[in-house]
Order: sequence, then C-alpha cells, then structure tokens
Amino acid sequence: MEISELKNMVYLLDDSDDRVVSHVEEKIFSLGLTSIPLLESLWPDEESVVRQERIIELIKRIKQNVLADELKSWLNSDDQDLLDGVFIINKILDPNIDRQFIENQLDKIKLDAWLELNYDLTSFEKVKILNRIFFEVHEFTGDTDTYHHSKNSFLSSVLERKKGNPISLAVIYSIVAQRLNIPIYGVNLPQHFILGYVKDLEWPPLLRFNDESLSRESQYSDILFYINPFNNGLIFNQDNIHKFLKQLKLEVKDDYFKICENRDIIVRILRNLEVSFSKENNHSKKEQVRQLMNIMNKED
Repeated sequence: MEISELKNMVYLLDDSDDRVVSHVEEKIFSLGLTSIPLLESLWPDEESVVRQERIIELIKRIKQNVLADELKSWLNSDDQDLLDGVFIINKILDPNIDRQFIENQLDKIKLDAWLELNYDLTSFEKVKILNRIFFEVHEFTGDTDTYHHSKNSFLSSVLERKKGNPISLAVIYSIVAQRLNIPIYGVNLPQHFILGYVKDLEWPPLLRFNDESLSRESQYSDILFYINPFNNGLIFNQDNIHKFLKQLKLEVKDDYFKICENRDIIVRILRNLEVSFSKENNHSKKEQVRQLMNIMNKED
C-alpha cells in the first residue's frame, strides 16, 4: 500500500461517524505487520490527538495479533522448542527483542561450564559444576524481594538482571544443560517449578528438551535427583517432594515427580504473568496474556 493511501485512511480515524472509524480501523488492521512502519512514520506529524491515539492502539493490536499467530504456529510445530516458546512470550515485554542477544547470553554460560566439564564425571559432579557456573560465576539468584513482578517471567530481563522466579531460572539452567548434553528436564511441581536429572538419558544423542514423548513413557521417569534453581541449585530427592506436598496439603500425583512438556512450561509462565499483571494493574498486558492462554486452552 502507498503511504498516501494509508494517510487518507488515517485521516478518517477521527471521523464523526463511528461506523466509518470502525471500518477504517479494520481495514488497516487487516494489512498486518506491513502497515506498522507506515503508521509509525505518520504518527509524529499527526496533528489530531485522537488520530494519534488510534494509530498507537492499532499498532498495539496488530503486534498482539502477530504474537498470537506465532504462538499458534509454535503449538503446531513438531518439536515445540522451549527457547522458541519463551522467546515468543518475551515479545509481550519487547516486541522487537533481538534473538541473538538471548543466544549470546546463553552461549556465555554454556562456554564457561563446558570449559570445566569432563564427561567422565558423575551426574552429581556435573551438576555441582553447573551450579558453580550458574550461581557463583554468573551470579543468578531467586528474586525474593519482588517475587511476583512480571520482569521475573521474561527471559531477556532475567538474563540481564540475573534474577528471576523458579520457572525462569529453571528454563535458563535447563537449556544450558541440554546444550551441554546433560539430561536435566523441567518438573511441574505445584507452586514451585523444579528440575530433574533423568538417569535413562545420560548417553548421547540427547533427546530434545522436555520432548513430549518423554513425559508419557515410564522408562524415562527414573529421575536420579531433583534440582531447585531458585535455591542456588539445591539437590534433593522424592522424599523431599512428598514432604513439600504434605506441607501444602496437596494430593500426591505421579506427574509431580516426572518431567513435563514444553507446552506445560509455557502455560505456567503465562499463568505467572497473569498474576503479575493483575498485581501491577496492567490491564492491557493482562488481557494479552489471557488471549495467549486461550490459545493454549483451545489446543488442549
């Protein structure tokens, strides 16, 4: 579309007839991402405050719609790669986030750990090295001061601040471990996301992080021990999980002791964000999160 044509449409955004405004908005909305650079170029010189506000709202709606489509595509992909999924969620915070920034941060942690790893080491020794690199060298820690803040759920923010909630720290820790061929997978424990070191996956080629086929197969449920990234990589066993569930007066379920799927991780991140944005009174972001959660629920 020519910028002159779009400019004529934008001129009608403060028309006195609401039907005209609605029609124009939907026409521009249907253009998708291609209209955003043009809208952004028109906005600064726009004399009407009403038109300016509606341009901003249109840009926001278009970006949210594109994000929803990306999540749908992710759900329909064969592997549902975890990093791809959390990267999509990160666009709620920053639609223009640079993927290479994320990759560079993860590679730094991986390289530091790789330089110290010896694959003749026991699983426990490997985790001790990972813990030292993750919590001492890179100084990651659980954010106990602003636990429910939305920034703790976004990968880019956690990598920058070195602080996060249980699931964001677990995601980073696990992805780094997987890239080092260490079989550490997410475990969807109620009220506290943790990790498990899977005995049967110690030999290469390592399967994809939280591959859907793993969580339903009993032969892959033999977890040697669990790891709590929110507590500096504390290592514990099934008895501790039983005690934790008893403390919370929750029914014991097999799924609480097994690795989960990537989609479960994305759903949990979205639920955390819904709580965060509610506490922050950010109704716009909260509605966007609900839209994404509806996509996940419809697929179920």
